[in-house]
Amino acid sequence: MDPRDTAPDSWEQEDDVEATIDGQLDSALLSLNVNAKPFVPNVNAAEFVPTFTGNAHSEKGGREEGGGGGGQGAKAGPTREELSVYVTLLSSLSKVKAWLMWTVCGRAAPVENGDSELTTEEPWDQIEAEPNEKEPGGGPRGDREPSMAATTEETAPEMMEEEEETPAPKVPATQPDAPKKEHINVVFIGHVDAGKSTIGGQIMYLTGMVDKRTLEKYEREAKEKNRETWYLSWALDTNQEERDKGKTVEVGRAYFETDKKHFTILDAPGHKSFVPNMIGGASQADLAVLVISARKGEFETGFEKGGQTREHAMLAKTAGVKHLIVLVNKMDDPTVNWSLERYEECKEKLVPFLKKVGFNPKKDIYFMPCSGLTGANLKEPTDIWFIHVWLPFISHLDSLPNFKRSSDGPVRLPIVDKYKDMGTVILGKLESGCIFKAQQLVMMPNRHVVELLSLLSDDVETDDAQPGENLKLRLKGIEEEEILPGFILCNAENLCHSGRTFDAQIVIIEHKSIICPGYNAVLHIHTCIEEVQITALICLVDKKTGDKSKTRPRFVKQDQVCIARLRTAGTICLETFKDFPQMGRFTLRDEGKTIAIGKVLKLVAERD
Repeated sequence: MDPRDTAPDSWEQEDDVEATIDGQLDSALLSLNVNAKPFVPNVNAAEFVPTFTGNAHSEKGGREEGGGGGGQGAKAGPTREELSVYVTLLSSLSKVKAWLMWTVCGRAAPVENGDSELTTEEPWDQIEAEPNEKEPGGGPRGDREPSMAATTEETAPEMMEEEEETPAPKVPATQPDAPKKEHINVVFIGHVDAGKSTIGGQIMYLTGMVDKRTLEKYEREAKEKNRETWYLSWALDTNQEERDKGKTVEVGRAYFETDKKHFTILDAPGHKSFVPNMIGGASQADLAVLVISARKGEFETGFEKGGQTREHAMLAKTAGVKHLIVLVNKMDDPTVNWSLERYEECKEKLVPFLKKVGFNPKKDIYFMPCSGLTGANLKEPTDIWFIHVWLPFISHLDSLPNFKRSSDGPVRLPIVDKYKDMGTVILGKLESGCIFKAQQLVMMPNRHVVELLSLLSDDVETDDAQPGENLKLRLKGIEEEEILPGFILCNAENLCHSGRTFDAQIVIIEHKSIICPGYNAVLHIHTCIEEVQITALICLVDKKTGDKSKTRPRFVKQDQVCIARLRTAGTICLETFKDFPQMGRFTLRDEGKTIAIGKVLKLVAERD
């Protein structure tokens, strides 16, 4: 049998056959005026007689039947008249239509020609439509032309791949335009080993921010160090030193979301040596969670004089936290065993102190029992009968009323930290105003003009930010060495005040001896830490009536309230408490203890 009469097994084989045939074309056929590659007529086509068009089949039926027995005659090539018809079609129709017509008439176009000229998907869809209808049933097309069947099978996966690449991206286009959830910053405070980091890690696991596989890895590593119960805290304590000692040093950061709100966790250190870090974390918080241990002996140690339970609650109030949730942790401990009496005992001791600090027990404080290690009463209620009185912790957070934000106010962003990463990067909480990408801002107090290159809110890049969000900003126009924690990012139209001297009302909380003019301490105001000196005592203030003394006091002592003039060692950014409370409240510390809290009343201009 003539090799030209057999259908090829693949496109490659057909290319070889056609290459041989093309070499044997006579000069008369080559003289045809056919310019486009796909439309070069092949007079020795494998099968010229159409098999799926009724008209062509009826016209050539006799010739097919006559030559069926010997296998010859049915495969005869086209006549000159037929070729002239196709040349006429080529000159009158567009390339795509002509190629389609030639294929319908029984001539399959070579692969290289089809690929070189066909750039749109529409002709492919038209071409593949009919063979796909014929082939599934195993009709005559599949029996007589295996090459076309194989081709369809080969091109079908390619078409599927093209269709799979076109769907929309995973993130819906409407998501960026969706209203943002309210951002709330929650600081976990309390005595060392009360379980703050464990509760934070458990919340991250329950809300899906940490996967089970990661926690299992932490659990294995903790068991190797004989610290089985520490593994949850490792979700927040990422520093190796913190993991080895089981003590938080830096303020840990994480975030989770509920149906209504977006929460940022600030895990403050509980050890008394790291109280300055805790103050920095509390200054960014909208809400404080005071974690206490119900275990026998641990609650008493944290609450007695010198324990961090007292100091942290007072510092949180000084930092401007208005709402306090008290989590009575370790209720599952064998010494407690979910005892209602122990829970009420802890509550009765705490309430009078918190009331003295300035919290309203009816409006500002919410007590709740829980277990950080097991996760009881954090997301789902437990089976303990008296626990059903309370909402689970996460549900209670979600039900809190919205906080009032000053989105129309001046831009105020106190800087918490800074580092180098493809430029200068700063971290801080936007206290007021709105910022956006490519905006020009001013760094106070050194008055550097900077440009925002990018904004990240909880590690998610965004084009703008609203008040209350914890941000990571990449700046242009300033070096990392020129920035210090406590600097403020402002808009050029409304700069914050800066200076060294100010008058403030101070409450002496704890100090063994008297305080006189010339006394030095460490000032903590928003995220700034600076050495300060009391230069003058102006008057005493009566705690009950608020009356001011007419004579200047020579000294002040513990539990007294006074108005004094203070002067810092360097220039700092600050505002009066009346104008901007977040930048007008401060703490004075000395010898590792908080000795006084206060608020800025007046800014004193510097003398030349």
